[in-house]
Amino acid sequence: MEFTRFLDCLATDHDRLRGVVETDPDAPVPTCPGWTVADLTRHVGEVYLHKAAAMRDGAEPEPWPPKEFADEAPTELLDRGYAALRAEFAARAPEDPAGTWYGPDQSVGFWIRRMAQETVVHRIDAELATGRPVTAVPDDLAVDGVDELLKVFVAYSVAEWGDYFTEILDGSPGRTFLVRAGDRAAWRVRTGPGEFTVTDGAGDGTDGAG
Repeated sequence: MEFTRFLDCLATDHDRLRGVVETDPDAPVPTCPGWTVADLTRHVGEVYLHKAAAMRDGAEPEPWPPKEFADEAPTELLDRGYAALRAEFAARAPEDPAGTWYGPDQSVGFWIRRMAQETVVHRIDAELATGRPVTAVPDDLAVDGVDELLKVFVAYSVAEWGDYFTEILDGSPGRTFLVRAGDRAAWRVRTGPGEFTVTDGAGDGTDGAG
């Protein structure tokens, strides 16, 4: 996806999220056990401000969140966070440097993509919590979300922080399987003790499909 497309999706899903979160702030969020809609709103605002600071300062801020955030209403924090995030994106090119937790990509573009995906997920969380119809995710954004999950979250995390996944992966005899997003994309995934690798395309030699 082009970065302009990610930004468009971010804007659309933020606006949908913002339109929902005040309707029932005390509603529990079924997809985030223990959270209310107000908690979800605060979380998204804090995430936006965290990424704005990472771009502004060149490194992810620690500790986080600042104590004074607790004094702000959740929707005020969301509004301030979104304004700060969009201002940082507008002031920078996607290829400009930015501190991220993902070693292979230390760029503003990483956060553009990540915030588009973060927002669509939490927009759906808010819709489910408030009983609103869940707006369909555009195909291109959905496919990119699968790609990000497999490569950026799972494969990278296993490679960097393998101890957290030892028990799960050590129980795997070693398999190669296919993940398909209809006819739009496919990923070949290899698992085994200490291993989770992802290759674009169907490839050969899979043990199964999903």
